[in-house]
Amino acid sequence: MAVHLLLTMTSMNRQTRQGHVTCPDTMKETTPSRPETHVLSDIPFELTADLVIRLMKVRRVPPSLQRLVEELVARSLEVATPKAMFRVAYVDEKTEDGVVIDGHAFQSSVLRQNLDGVQRVFPFVATCGAEADGVENPSGDLMTTVCLDIIRMHLLGTARRHMEQQIKKTYALDQLSRMAPGSLPDWQVQEQGTLFRLLGEVEQSVGVRLTDKYLMLPLKSVSGIFFPTEVRFESCQLCPRASCIGRRAPYDPELAARYGVQA
Repeated sequence: MAVHLLLTMTSMNRQTRQGHVTCPDTMKETTPSRPETHVLSDIPFELTADLVIRLMKVRRVPPSLQRLVEELVARSLEVATPKAMFRVAYVDEKTEDGVVIDGHAFQSSVLRQNLDGVQRVFPFVATCGAEADGVENPSGDLMTTVCLDIIRMHLLGTARRHMEQQIKKTYALDQLSRMAPGSLPDWQVQEQGTLFRLLGEVEQSVGVRLTDKYLMLPLKSVSGIFFPTEVRFESCQLCPRASCIGRRAPYDPELAARYGVQA
């Protein structure tokens, strides 16, 4: 399947100073053969040693840690290419506890309720990129592992936010919410396979593949469905698990009850 490339850098004139890369945020569209599918490559990003150290939230930075972070940032900057892809899709049918989107059935009562009154949705995948994921840590050093994890998470977050802004801008949407298979017991992780089939050539387009356990590789990748909404929704609002480092919103038992989700 051909894809529609949205190129966010029109030149290779990255400005590099002391490990700082800023990519110009311009977008040029090629003539689409499948206009509903978009691949975002050359996503603008910023990565510095100071930024990584701030994200690590360490109170004291010994010289050895400063040197390590600077080295890993420099190695990552040589190869980092965060990517994302999304497509425009339409809800064909709404069942009691699920939806059919462009011929692909998803079983989730919460998703079904969130898509009440919604016809157009945006399935997506975003990733730190196989290039940054390939920066090696041959010694298995713990601090190196932590630093690389933070760098990859930052690249992934940059790619997802850039994609969300592109969708809002392109389709004149004020607000988007998202859900992902496996984010709640209501939507089983096995439906990652259905989502990837809906998207099409995910591995060829952005280098993300599914394992037989429905785990995405590179690990620092996210997938799901964006949908327009007046009130922002987070799956975390329906999840009572207290010890979750990825929590984006507090648990709301009243909202969970309205959705019919039991703790």
